[in-house]
Amino acid sequence: MILPRRTLLAGGAGLLLAGCDKVAAIPQARKILFSGEDMHRGLQRALQDRGALAPEFTPEQMSPIFRANGTRDPGTPAYAAMVANDFADYRLHVGGLVDRPLSLSLAQLASMPARKQITRHDCVEGWSAIGAWQGPMLGTVLHAAGMRRSARYVVFTCADLYNGRPYYESIDTVDAFHPQTILALKMNGARLTVPHGAPVRLRVERQLGYKHAKYVTGIDAVDSLAGIGKGKGGYWEDNVDYDWYAGI
Repeated sequence: MILPRRTLLAGGAGLLLAGCDKVAAIPQARKILFSGEDMHRGLQRALQDRGALAPEFTPEQMSPIFRANGTRDPGTPAYAAMVANDFADYRLHVGGLVDRPLSLSLAQLASMPARKQITRHDCVEGWSAIGAWQGPMLGTVLHAAGMRRSARYVVFTCADLYNGRPYYESIDTVDAFHPQTILALKMNGARLTVPHGAPVRLRVERQLGYKHAKYVTGIDAVDSLAGIGKGKGGYWEDNVDYDWYAGI
């Protein structure tokens, strides 16, 4: 029998996340919590087919409040100018290992076939919320750009700055082409707000919340994470030792 991966891992993860703030302060505990990346990723690949879906919910199950976490406003002059212009000048740049680099406006993204999904956001801090998301599948954008077979990862660059540099995150190509991995333009039926990542936010529903990059401005297909930040594939992975593969 193939068990849902969430069921298999829920017990241990729940114990750790229940006391996340206290656990995070202990270096040895952090090492345990965010180690075992290869086993974690391998379990998902072994126990689920690559198209297995994260649970989806009904409108009646949506959370009355969906917290905004992490950056709530990039606060840079460039971002403020985009907000003032209602994102008319926004462009999503798609490059790296692609045959057709793209520079997509918000209107062009909105014109692509959209997926709607109501899913649960699970934060590493120990809270969850159910919300509705809508936007084109990331795979649609990557196909349009002609992503090459040599690409193994997809890297996201964002408008918010950490230590003076753009925030960044990455996923592998299995999750990039998963049907529930979308570039969300709407949340709960309305355009994304600034606190929730306007105008474009990644939703990768089989991973923890810190993988869901907000304020996405760039997407690059790469064959290695070695040249991304400090080489671990994301800001939190590089600087706080979070697990790169954050599957749930």
